[in-house]
Amino acid sequence: MAKKKRTQIYKESLALLTDYYQLAMSNCYWKSGLDKKEAVFHLFFRRAPFQGGFTVAAGLEAVIDYLQNFHFDSSDLQYLSELENSDGERCFCPEFLDYLSKMRFSCQVDAMPEGTIAFPYEPLLRIQGPLIQCQLLESPLLNLINFPSLIATKAARVRIAAKDDQVLEFGLRRAQGIDGSLTASRSAYIGGCSATSNVLAGKLFGIPVRGTHSHSWVMVFDDELEAFQTLAQTMPANTVFLVDTYDSLEGVKKAIEVGKWLKSQGKTLKGIRLDSGDLAYLSIKSRQMLDEAGVPHAAIVASNELDETLISELKRQGAQIGVWGVGTNLVTSKDQPALDGVYKISALRDPGGPWKYKLKLSEQMIKVSNPGILQVRRYHSKSNETNIADLIYDVNANLNQETCLIDPFDPTKQKILKKGMQEEDLLVPIFREGKLIYKLPSLEEIRAKTLRELGKFHVGIKRFMNPHQYVVGMEKSLYDLKIELIKNIRSHTSHDYITLEESL
Repeated sequence: MAKKKRTQIYKESLALLTDYYQLAMSNCYWKSGLDKKEAVFHLFFRRAPFQGGFTVAAGLEAVIDYLQNFHFDSSDLQYLSELENSDGERCFCPEFLDYLSKMRFSCQVDAMPEGTIAFPYEPLLRIQGPLIQCQLLESPLLNLINFPSLIATKAARVRIAAKDDQVLEFGLRRAQGIDGSLTASRSAYIGGCSATSNVLAGKLFGIPVRGTHSHSWVMVFDDELEAFQTLAQTMPANTVFLVDTYDSLEGVKKAIEVGKWLKSQGKTLKGIRLDSGDLAYLSIKSRQMLDEAGVPHAAIVASNELDETLISELKRQGAQIGVWGVGTNLVTSKDQPALDGVYKISALRDPGGPWKYKLKLSEQMIKVSNPGILQVRRYHSKSNETNIADLIYDVNANLNQETCLIDPFDPTKQKILKKGMQEEDLLVPIFREGKLIYKLPSLEEIRAKTLRELGKFHVGIKRFMNPHQYVVGMEKSLYDLKIELIKNIRSHTSHDYITLEESL
């Protein structure tokens, strides 16, 4: 099934999916003659979500679709022409709007493919191009990356808790609007869910669709047994019975009775679903009843406000659940509603001139950005089965010899990465001169990548409580440059930048 693009769903231009201040700054750049400058921005996050040890990168496909169609149409320009400031004056002059009307996306974009496991301060995306274009894209890029990465990470955690069991995403009814539900369903699949209950997501993205029935189906009938029998007669391949409408264990007995009838018809009882009560106790008793009745193949599906913590606890208690339906806590990321992704400028130059490296300073070291044109290199064991460390470095650095990795928050922590180690650069080319050069993988390939990549990290990094910290650091010359730049800014000299070459 062909996947639909986001722009096919929304139909209209999405150029105004940005914050007002992006347009205001761009207007000022243009009026000040800064529109010719070239910039480099990086999108990254400062903390892994859920107090966890990793993040799953997601959202790139939506970014690509957005950038391929980025332009201001006549309705956008008309709306902008009518905006007024607090003095009653037009916010944007006709000349600037004419500039926007002729602007076409022409940047270079490098990004981590979806399904890549990422860590704080590693750029998920690097964009280089005209300053105004880079600035206008800040808010939409963050919007398109932050939420998908958050939900993909949550789904991966749920999948880790469920181990070899299937996880079904059941969150449509409590998701944050239409787009929130669709994005969550796709991202949850990337993170490791097996299917979704969201039929529109199934149609648009090719995700497998699964579901049982609700309590209302049982309540329509005078008798629970009649409800199960009718469902079995009308849809014999969809016989996972929700048994807790009145009494869960009595419901199991009636499901078994219908299961015996199905067997006589050459069909099988697919399973039961528990949606309330003590899921550990009920699943153990239900498993015993099903096995004794000769239907050991019937699955026990559980739902009811599940998340990775509760699933782990239920497994510890010996719950006999084989399929987990996870809804609200997954699609809304209830325990952490946002990824703290940010988008910062790190280099600026005049056309054809040398790069001037930039950073944002703060009283909090955690909020000081990294200068340069950055790449992330991941080092592996000789067998390529285990990841050892990630190095953030400037693309102009010389990494021909052994490399020193430094923890930017504790420079006494250093690691020597020897030349010849297995390695790969995580940011791959996506756009060149505004043209897409990246071949989009299928959603199945992205999901498989997530599961494969998670398998290459130590189990401690995937621990839910107090996870082990994976080694991520800056290449020494980049770290030295950053410290020198901080010193220069804090000494109030006129030199608010230095080049990489000057630091070596």
